[in-house]
Amino acid sequence: MTQSSDDPIALSRRQFIKSTALTAAAVATANQTSFAQTASNSVGGSASQRLLTGWEYYRGSLGGIWEVWRGGRASDKAAWQSVTLPHCFNTRDAVDPDESYYQGPGWYRTRLKLNPDPFPDGRILLHFEGAGQKSEVFVNLESVGRHLGGYDEFVVDISEAAAKILNSPENKGAPEIPLTIRCDNARDLEMIPSPLSDFNLYGGLYRYVNLVYVPAVSLQRVHISSTIAPAGAAQISVKARLYNPASLTDQLQVSVRVLDPKGKVIHTATQTLAPWSEEHELAAFTVKTPELWSPRNPALYRCEVTLNSRHGEMSVAERFGLRFYEFVEHGPFKLNGERVLLRGATRHEDHAGLGAAMPEELVRKELQMIKDVGANFVRLGHYQQSRIVLDLCDELGLMVWEELAWCRSGIGGDAFQQQAHAMLRNMIDQHSNHPAVIIWGLGNEDDWPTEYPEINQEKIRAFMTGLNDLAHSLDPSRKTGIRRCAFAKDIPDIYSPSIWAGWYRGRYTDYKNFSETEMKQVKHFLHMEWGGDSHARRHSEDPDRILAKIDSGPLPTDQAQLDALLSSGVDTASKSGDWSETYICNLFDWHLKEQETMPWLTGAAHWIFKDFSTPERPENPVPRVNQKGMVERDLTPKESYYVFQSYWSEKPMAHIYGHSWPIRWGEADEQKLVKVYSNCDTAELFLNGVSRGVKKRNSQDFPAAGLRWHLKFQPGQTHLRVVAHKCGTKAAAAVSDEITFQYQTEEIARHKEADTVTVQAVLRDAKGVQCLDSRGRVLFAINGDGALLDNLGTSTGSRVVELYNGRAVISLLSNSGKSVVSVSSKGVPIAFMTVG
Repeated sequence: MTQSSDDPIALSRRQFIKSTALTAAAVATANQTSFAQTASNSVGGSASQRLLTGWEYYRGSLGGIWEVWRGGRASDKAAWQSVTLPHCFNTRDAVDPDESYYQGPGWYRTRLKLNPDPFPDGRILLHFEGAGQKSEVFVNLESVGRHLGGYDEFVVDISEAAAKILNSPENKGAPEIPLTIRCDNARDLEMIPSPLSDFNLYGGLYRYVNLVYVPAVSLQRVHISSTIAPAGAAQISVKARLYNPASLTDQLQVSVRVLDPKGKVIHTATQTLAPWSEEHELAAFTVKTPELWSPRNPALYRCEVTLNSRHGEMSVAERFGLRFYEFVEHGPFKLNGERVLLRGATRHEDHAGLGAAMPEELVRKELQMIKDVGANFVRLGHYQQSRIVLDLCDELGLMVWEELAWCRSGIGGDAFQQQAHAMLRNMIDQHSNHPAVIIWGLGNEDDWPTEYPEINQEKIRAFMTGLNDLAHSLDPSRKTGIRRCAFAKDIPDIYSPSIWAGWYRGRYTDYKNFSETEMKQVKHFLHMEWGGDSHARRHSEDPDRILAKIDSGPLPTDQAQLDALLSSGVDTASKSGDWSETYICNLFDWHLKEQETMPWLTGAAHWIFKDFSTPERPENPVPRVNQKGMVERDLTPKESYYVFQSYWSEKPMAHIYGHSWPIRWGEADEQKLVKVYSNCDTAELFLNGVSRGVKKRNSQDFPAAGLRWHLKFQPGQTHLRVVAHKCGTKAAAAVSDEITFQYQTEEIARHKEADTVTVQAVLRDAKGVQCLDSRGRVLFAINGDGALLDNLGTSTGSRVVELYNGRAVISLLSNSGKSVVSVSSKGVPIAFMTVG
């Protein structure tokens, strides 16, 4: 084994408070959730505070709320752990190779300090941006609210319960209250999503919790809707709901102000109204020459609604965009009258070392990477995602399919069905102002066997029809969609089948034929989920050799036939392939080139942008990780990220395949393939400083769009450099890239130790030659002062991992002491190394 400190795993989590004022509706029962985002109020624009610090967490069951406090003397204080929010139960065990992740209750407690109420007789609210999967809120010993569902926002009014504490003789004037939140992600067949889902149903306060002050009568929700005639004016309607728990009748002065994307005021209106119930229209007006929202120009308007009464003043600001779109029958997608190929990926809310508890800056980084790869579309699967995600999609120009968490399920009982309807209502209510959203997804793979004793197709069809009708009644302006439920594909507006050419069936060269066959069976075809797994840092000199064993065969006529194919002895790349980055780059390359030649294609969303944890797949090279991402679980790009960028991005780029391939191998004088992924018109490759020629890019010249060279390498160190030019009306822009690698084998050099140490295990044969084709499974262990940085779900952050070209890497914290690291593999003598 060798160690180095030049490639540490960074586990940083910077927390901060963002001064954003919010207002919200009270709720004491599940699912009735809503809130508005305020811009300013009588306390200088800061009526809301993110509750980040001062929390303690207990994992496990307690006898009841009394055991949390016991009059201020908790009997089990040693079991409480100090945490910051957002926080997830399953930051490490989600990808533990030996044990399934924890599913059960977890408790959070804090002594919440309250500010003087800025409003006479105002309300004190807790706004939850998402918590998993069941939640109950207590003030002292009193239960004040419950919520069912892990992904929609909800609000709890703690006003009366807080007043009891603050006004009690025992309080002695202290402006704080004991606050407890119980979250529970235990398995429950009467909830969505199904525990059979191929992702973890995380537990915890994994999205932000906000403390909110609002007037006695406040704005609960502001909705902006629009209709636009092609090349014409836009009709705008502004509606609002109130939160008025005491049913007050005082007159309200309501003002509406709308600004265009450049900040110019284009509409104002003021009126005096009595408090209303339900939703009420506050303004309707015309924008004669609207600036249209699109991926190239994500223009956002701003609507400000101010509510003034004797109870105080508050303002709510909502952004909205103006655009129109069409899914042509058996044809392409059009945005604002022009064809746009939807080029996208799918996103799960999951990250190495954090689970679902991703802070805002990390979410922003991930969405920016999706934009930088050149995507214009993202599927948010398989549940409603954070408001932060939707805000970023609006800003970045990423169109969205957002999905109800009805995943891999049949039909449960009344509670199951009520929850599904409630979560669909909440998703549409909370996110309908976002111009990025074009499709409300009704679910995923809801033909899955064994979830319930029967798969009753007629009952599933009836339930899906109800969801489809509900979505259209709540939002007639958007389309509905479903992925993989062939017997119900006629119900939603958009359907996506399961194809997986080159991975779960057939060869990747079958992609266009498979897709065209599916397209002809529905009116509106949109291909969600394509690709395959790749083990980061594993590479191959002959990645496509599996194709010779795969029979394209006839396309399965239904999902049962496909499932039977996957469980049969028929060869597929998923079962018999090498799972190398090299193979998957070829698969992506082929799909992307073909998509450019399919004029009827609406678009496709690759599965998935980032590797993510799963309760399934313990046999994977990184156990319990779905490895289909173009980046690893910690956002480290794989080689395939640059394949997508070479087709989608407009910014000039060039990338030589093999940045994580330190050793290439082969016979003396054997020609080796060098691929460059670039969106430039020409590229010149240099081998050890000598030009090996200029190539012109042609997207249909597979692989690498013609930017490939066959070269002979000399043993030892090899240096490759590419210089690429993107032609245009002005001087050609030049970009470059370079890599260095060893041809055949060289012993890895030893580097100076640091507190964070990277250890590499290399498998060699009896002659000392590195086994570059080995993909055996190894186990890292440690004894001493240090600790492995494992359970991250990455190729360099798992103590059980398959080799990539005869090597495996893991990092550890030395803790300024000494440790003995071991690595073992079946049939190979164990190896030890002292660190420190």
